[in-house]
Amino acid sequence: MTDTGEPVFSNRTGRPPGRIITAVSRFVPGIRRVQQQIEPYAEHWEERNRAELARTGPLCVVLGDSMAQGVGASHPECGWAGQLIGRLPGWRLVNLSQYGARVEDVLDAQLPVAEGLRPDLLLCLIGSNDLMQPRHQDGVGNRYAALLDRLPRGTVIGNQPGTFAAALQVNGLIDDAGRHRGLVLAELRDPRTRHWRGKLASDRFHPNDRGYAAIAEVFSEALRRAGR
Repeated sequence: MTDTGEPVFSNRTGRPPGRIITAVSRFVPGIRRVQQQIEPYAEHWEERNRAELARTGPLCVVLGDSMAQGVGASHPECGWAGQLIGRLPGWRLVNLSQYGARVEDVLDAQLPVAEGLRPDLLLCLIGSNDLMQPRHQDGVGNRYAALLDRLPRGTVIGNQPGTFAAALQVNGLIDDAGRHRGLVLAELRDPRTRHWRGKLASDRFHPNDRGYAAIAEVFSEALRRAGR
């Protein structure tokens, strides 16, 4: 805790970008441009989080990875979290996401801070970094089950648009948690978030402003279904 009683939290995992992406970024300008956003976007959210905690109003907390950071967008606020909070006038946003975050980072670092803040609304979108590399897929089902067990009733959680085995396993767990634990599904198997033509940043991996707008729309619709 800080002297003011605010939780100490960094929007950085402390892990450097992968060696392959770092090497490729030296030769591919589009990847390099997106990689150069990592530090300033994390700094943006750390500063905004401090400002949001200093004021009053209903509190929304976001758990996630680089997509909640807005990496790939023209500005951090143009990521899905920033675009979504713009649709919730009067709400404060504390964004605990971290570039490169995996499910274990949410469990070990982000969620404990969120639990201490006691938010009025909790949003979560995590799993891409676990699923896109085979070495991180091992045990992802167990890690995700542990996460879902800890998320409070009413949490809005996004699923994975992929159709490969590990993604289907994670989605099955999320669907079950929605039925039996009172979690609210943001359905990213929607065509808007499965077809990415014209919606990707220059690294061809992260969404651009349009792609993030589609994710924000899906979360907004989930909030409306939940009566938010």
